[in-house]
Amino acid sequence: MSFPALPSDPVSPPASPPAAPLPFSGQALAALLGFGGAGGWRRGALLLGGGLVLLDGLGHIGQGAGGSLLGLGAMAGGLWLVSRPRSNPSPRLPRSVEAWIERCQAVLTRFEQFEAEPAALASRRQALARVQALRSGHALRIGVVGTRPPAVGSLPALAAALRCRLGVSLSVGHPLPSASADWAWPEPFAACDALLYHLPLPLQAADLRWLEALPPGLPLWLLLPFDPTLDPDQRQARLMDLRSQWPAADPARLLPWDGSDAGLKPALDPLTSWLAQEGLSLRGATPLRCLEALHSTWQAELECLRRREFRLLQQRTQWLVAAAVFVAPLPTLDVLVLAVANGLMLREMARLWECPWTQEQLRPAAQELARAALALGVVEWSTQALVGVVRLEGATWLAGGAVQALSAAYLTRVVGHAMADVLALSAGVEAPDLERIRREAPLMVARAAEAERIDWAGFLQQGRDWLRSEGGQLGINPS
Repeated sequence: MSFPALPSDPVSPPASPPAAPLPFSGQALAALLGFGGAGGWRRGALLLGGGLVLLDGLGHIGQGAGGSLLGLGAMAGGLWLVSRPRSNPSPRLPRSVEAWIERCQAVLTRFEQFEAEPAALASRRQALARVQALRSGHALRIGVVGTRPPAVGSLPALAAALRCRLGVSLSVGHPLPSASADWAWPEPFAACDALLYHLPLPLQAADLRWLEALPPGLPLWLLLPFDPTLDPDQRQARLMDLRSQWPAADPARLLPWDGSDAGLKPALDPLTSWLAQEGLSLRGATPLRCLEALHSTWQAELECLRRREFRLLQQRTQWLVAAAVFVAPLPTLDVLVLAVANGLMLREMARLWECPWTQEQLRPAAQELARAALALGVVEWSTQALVGVVRLEGATWLAGGAVQALSAAYLTRVVGHAMADVLALSAGVEAPDLERIRREAPLMVARAAEAERIDWAGFLQQGRDWLRSEGGQLGINPS
């Protein structure tokens, strides 16, 4: 139900944890990534040697010229990873409606790369068009809402009480449900300039859930109908109960109401004065808030599609790393080629997330995650777990350097997962916040390791399949 704008008299607007002992080749990786004192030229020379080893080994795995090209590409990726200087530019986000519209249109273009359903793309374009239309409205949109909204007969008096120079249009819908799967606010209410929530006391659980799920930045006023027979002390006690049950309640935006039509105007006077003062700023803030919310929703949907593609890249890279580590004849070069392959994965991930960061910006972000992974002992845990599997199964499929190879593959899996989280959280950010990444790297790597550990059995089965498929070329006879 919508009420037309009502004119009124003109009103002038106004520290990460300590590093654990590194296993078989962890010290080599620490030196490679800049933890030790080795010079840049020395790391470059080691990478050239590692690339040659990788070229020779992958020439057999990749069957001829394809494997050689893959080895050269991996060597180039590793040189890129370690040869760039560090930088730490400041991130910037859109601050205008036009910039957010441009950002949302860019996300629509990215959806076209992952989805082929015309209906889904058309629905997203319509959602963006509805938000853009908010800029052309003249009257302020006030949503009258609640699980127990005011009686329909009181709505004309409520509209008359909310007269404003800019005009007010009321948006009234069905009562909010008392139960919901996701407690997501309906789009018409989320797009209002402000909400007037009709809240009979005492506070009920459903009302509390809806209030807690309020879209960020959406102004909220509470219309609190009281029984006229209650004395002032009883009313004050109920208000105190409300504020203790929902501490986020703003005392200045609580509107006691005696329940009569005549009492609506004095009850709503604080809201009317606020609309007169803030009306012009609300007109600009609402489209901006709705565009940011729409962009956030789309990014979550787009992230699911990206993760699907990333899983394929992750699996392909981890077995490239495993093969390279297994064929490397020296313990220093096994982790060297791990960094080479991870350099390739970073470049592919940047392309997948359409990350605007430069090579100089990607490298230090990845280094922070690598440091955290080493400090948290991801390599030690995976190595010990693989050795434990050997003891339990008594199998020979993990003979020789296969334990090192699979442990390196698992490290690649975890660091890649953490880097995907960094890119996902930085969507729309033009430059990485290295200080924040440094602070949050241990937690992000720990979460990535825990997420991948849940699928440890699946990883082991993939390892068995990989060893069986490559066993003849690598000289392994899996049981």
